[in-house]
Amino acid sequence: MPIELKMPALSPTMEEGTLAKWLVKEGDTVASGDILAEIETDKATMEFEAVDEGTIAQILVPEGTDGVKVGAAIAILAAEGEDAAAAKQARPAAAASAPAAAAGQALPPEEKGYGASPVEDAPVIAKAEAAAPAPARAEGRVKASPLARRLAEQQGIDLASLSGSGPNGRIVKADLAKGGTATAPAAAAASQPAAAASAPAAAPAPSPAVIPDVPHEIAKLSNMRKTIARRLTESKQQVPHIYLTVDIRLDALLALRGDLNAGLAARGVKLSVNDMLIKALAVALIEVPACNVMLAGDQLVSFKRADISVAVSIPNGLITPVVTGADTKSLSAIATEVKDLAGRAREGKLKPEEYAGGTASLSNMGMYGIKQFEAVINPPQAMIMAIGAGEKRPYVVDDALGVATVMSATGSFDHRAIDGADGAQLMAAFKRLVENPLAMLA
Repeated sequence: MPIELKMPALSPTMEEGTLAKWLVKEGDTVASGDILAEIETDKATMEFEAVDEGTIAQILVPEGTDGVKVGAAIAILAAEGEDAAAAKQARPAAAASAPAAAAGQALPPEEKGYGASPVEDAPVIAKAEAAAPAPARAEGRVKASPLARRLAEQQGIDLASLSGSGPNGRIVKADLAKGGTATAPAAAAASQPAAAASAPAAAPAPSPAVIPDVPHEIAKLSNMRKTIARRLTESKQQVPHIYLTVDIRLDALLALRGDLNAGLAARGVKLSVNDMLIKALAVALIEVPACNVMLAGDQLVSFKRADISVAVSIPNGLITPVVTGADTKSLSAIATEVKDLAGRAREGKLKPEEYAGGTASLSNMGMYGIKQFEAVINPPQAMIMAIGAGEKRPYVVDDALGVATVMSATGSFDHRAIDGADGAQLMAAFKRLVENPLAMLA
C-alpha cells in the first residue's frame, strides 16, 4: 500500500514549514534512516529522515515551497516490492480513504515539552490508510522511532512488550505513555490544551507598515523570526509580568572561577561566569520551589528539578537549549554541556528535545555591556532571569565605601503563578549564592 510522507513537526512551536530542498527524486530507492529533504522550521533547518524502505513514487510539494502545514502530504512512497507507477496512480483513492489525513489535518502531537507546543516524533511518516495498533516486532527486531527508543532506554521500558500505533506498527512516544510511564513534564503537557482554550483570542493582525521613500532592502522573514514575533507578542499581551532587580557583588565568584579553571585546565574545561550563574539559578529554584512552576489552565505545576533554558543568539534569531537537572550537575558538566549545545545551536543541529521544555530561563547580555534589562517570559515558563554586565562600581563593603565588581540581575515573573514575595525570595537566594559561591557546590 502506498505510504504518504507527511510534513513533520520538527520543533516545539512548528505549525508550518518551508520545504527547503529535496535530496531525493522520483524513482529513487530509499532505506530507513536515509535523508530525504531539508526542512526549514521555526527554529532551524533540519533534516527529514525516512522511516520505511521503498521507492519515491511521487513528490507532491516542490522544494522551496513556504507555508507547508504540519501533517500535509509532501510525497508518496511505494513500499518495498511495490510498483512505484502503480503507487502513484493509486494515491488519490488511498488519500480519500484516510480519515486522519482529511483536509490537511495535522497528526496528533507526539511530545510536549513542559506544556510547549506539540513536537512530533521526527520524522513523521504516516500510512494513507487508517490502521489499528499492530505488534511492533518484525523479523526478530522491534520497530520503534529513534525518540521512542531513547525514552524507553531512559525509563527502563521493554519495547517488545508494547504494541505500536505508528506506521507499520512502529512504536512511537505516545505508546510509551500508554504503558503507564508518566512524568511531570508529560502531565504538564496534557493539561496544556485547557490553558490554550482559556487564552484570549489573538488580536487582529496590524496593517502593513507604509515604507518611506528611502533607499532600502526587503528580506522575507524566516519561520524562526515569525515565531519569535508571535510568541513574544502573546507573552507580553497575555502574561502579567512583574520585574524584580538586585545588585550582586561578583568578586568572590570571579575568584572561585579563577581557582577552578586553574584546576580544570588539564581536562580542557573552562568555566564561564554564565555557567556558574546557571548553576546558581538552578539551586535557587530548588530552594524557592514556589518559583519553579508553570501555569497550565486552572492548575499550577510545580517541578522537582531545575531545567534551565539558556538563551543563545544565532544568525536568524534566538534559541534556548536546555540544561536539564542543572541543580545537581557539577560546574564542569554544565560548562561542557553549554558549550556543546550552544555550538550545535549556531549550526542548526540541535534535536527538538534539546530545546523543548525547561522550567525557567536565563538570558545574559552582559558581554554586550548592557547594564540592566528586563527579559520577556518564554511561555509556558513562569520566570526568566536577565543578567547585566559585571562592572566596577562604588560599593559599601563592611560599612565602608569601596569599589567592587557588581552586576544587576532582573527576574521577570508571571504574576499569575508567582507572587511578588516569592519572586523576591528567589532573587535573594540567587544573590546569596552568587556572592557566596561555595554554597552552590555543597
